[in-house]
Amino acid sequence: MVGIVLMTAFGGFLSLLYLAMLVLAVVALAMAALYRDDAYRAADKQNKGFWLIILGIAVAVNLLVPMLFLQLAGLVATIVFFVDVRPALRQVSGGGWGRRRRGSSSDGPYGPYNGGR
Repeated sequence: MVGIVLMTAFGGFLSLLYLAMLVLAVVALAMAALYRDDAYRAADKQNKGFWLIILGIAVAVNLLVPMLFLQLAGLVATIVFFVDVRPALRQVSGGGWGRRRRGSSSDGPYGPYNGGR
């Protein structure tokens, strides 16, 4: 009885782990697709097509192949993208996609605040 409960709990834990690996791979694939191709060259990383293929394979393996060692290889590629490639791309592209540049601390929503002058 206890063994069945433990196996069920472990199965639930593994399914959550697989889901987390899938979500990370999908997010990394989306981020890799949003950066421009010249940012990869400027950051001296592999080209955009390489990362799209590697991360696409990671997503496909997580969806289709229930083999843990292949999923772990995809997880390693995803972690490398998040830890090494993405920070370099953000630095080269000026802070990343979708981020506004910040102005002076006295800037308001419609431009600089001039103090009522």
